[in-house]
Amino acid sequence: MRTFGKWLGRILLMLVLAATVVGVWKWEQIKRLHFVVTLFNEGRIVENFSNMDKAFLTVPVPRGDGPVTPLPAGAPLTPTPEMTAWVAEADLTSLLVLHRGEIVHEGYYLGTEADDHRISWSLAKSFMSSLFGILLEEGAIGSIDDPVTQYVPQLAGTAYDGATIRNVLQMTSTVVFDEDYLDQRSDIQRMGRVLALGGLMDDFTASFSETDGTRGERWQYVSLDTHVLGMVIRGATGRPVSELMSEKIIAPLGLEGAPRFISDGAGVAIVLGGILMTTRDYARFGQMIEQDGKWNGQQIVPADWIAESTKASAPTAPGQIGYGYQWWVPVEPREKEFLGRGIYGQYIYIDQERDLVIVTTAADRQFREPGVNLANVEMMRKIADLAQN
Repeated sequence: MRTFGKWLGRILLMLVLAATVVGVWKWEQIKRLHFVVTLFNEGRIVENFSNMDKAFLTVPVPRGDGPVTPLPAGAPLTPTPEMTAWVAEADLTSLLVLHRGEIVHEGYYLGTEADDHRISWSLAKSFMSSLFGILLEEGAIGSIDDPVTQYVPQLAGTAYDGATIRNVLQMTSTVVFDEDYLDQRSDIQRMGRVLALGGLMDDFTASFSETDGTRGERWQYVSLDTHVLGMVIRGATGRPVSELMSEKIIAPLGLEGAPRFISDGAGVAIVLGGILMTTRDYARFGQMIEQDGKWNGQQIVPADWIAESTKASAPTAPGQIGYGYQWWVPVEPREKEFLGRGIYGQYIYIDQERDLVIVTTAADRQFREPGVNLANVEMMRKIADLAQN
């Protein structure tokens, strides 16, 4: 009888321990889910954008063991009243201006600090364009006109069956994907919940089955296209994007911080918008691109690819902002002017004629209002002119 009681006690203890483990696991999921649901709330958005690694799974993007490459200080520009007002109105959390590779303005706002690793959102897409250009030149990928299923058989029979790499680079896949960040029922919000619960992005991507239009002839912004680009890279190389990004781009730049990618439950980097990096390190990347892919005498990204990828080659509507290969081109652009852009006011603005890079991070809940992007670009043009003079 004592033996039976001893075994019963052990079984009960194991059940209690199992229930505790499950409870902790579920509690972590509940916390992440709550974070996603309240991610853009007015009272939380600034802090959330600086602490994404506390709510999402992440993978490191090693900076390497090389020394930090300094960003030298230049003659500081004097902010105009209009510039100061814009910082407040656009809810900027940081603003950094490089002219001829030197910092001429740097500011942090709304309680943020220089070492905050701010979420990139879709600035990450421009990083992906650069990585792809490197791998294309190295021969890991044959052609941008190859079908994506050549490298990702999992997408056969899905909405991406028949799409080319060029289609996903230009956002002309025509895959039906609702990207409304303010609608909890949208596909992009559903994706956030998948990530919060440790789901798999590849399976989520393969679940889409509908297209709307002729591929290559109609442009529609679909962030999922960039995840497919990441799947192509992984399929072509057999290596994680985080590892490739570190080796090919991050380590050579000599960053100050240690960047990370938000990841799914399998450790797959969320390449469509999940880089966590400091403002100064975003600026290092932008300056390398501004210098036609060269950094400290090393050609990191092929110059021909930068020229090709930053042209407005996608079939966007007349009068609208242009799009290349994961880079934006302003309406009526200046010569050699383009930008990376993320929701809520994240920018890497590049004006090669003026040897200028501007990085902003922000928490602008009005980012979708008509004219906001145009006004931001116009202000950055004024800052470029101010620095030039």
